Amino acid sequence: MADTLVKVYVHLIFHIKTHSVTVRKPDLGRLFAYLGGIVRGTGGIALGIGGMPDHVHILAATPKTMSLSDFVRTVKKESSVWLKTTDAYYAPFAWQTGYGAFSVSPTMLDKTLAYIKGQEIHHQKRTFEEEYRLFLEAYQIEYDAKYVTNY
Repeated sequence: MADTLVKVYVHLIFHIKTHSVTVRKPDLGRLFAYLGGIVRGTGGIALGIGGMPDHVHILAATPKTMSLSDFVRTVKKESSVWLKTTDAYYAPFAWQTGYGAFSVSPTMLDKTLAYIKGQEIHHQKRTFEEEYRLFLEAYQIEYDAKYVTNY
């Protein structure tokens, strides 16, 4: 085979650090657009980005030349640095160290995109912690409860 052909879809979820300021609602659209640019800059394909003032969901085809951990590190670092330059309010902003990364079948892309776009409505019924635990349980990921509480 002469070329490396890869298409891996991942649903990323990450939250702000406990001590961080949240993203102001009017700034969310700009943050999501910037995140999309970072994903594209890595060679990935951003299919959908959304979230709430305290966390982000990204559906992307990951770049074939970068490990998942390097990809997430780049997205989080570059977005944090950029956000801090937009307003003094964001000087203490930081993403938490960890993240969730969940594989997505091509047949589930539309459902995942709808889920990401519906975050505001979704979170009227369920907290971030409840949402995240459901993902961990659905993907049968063992976890220490102390790392999914006190956001």
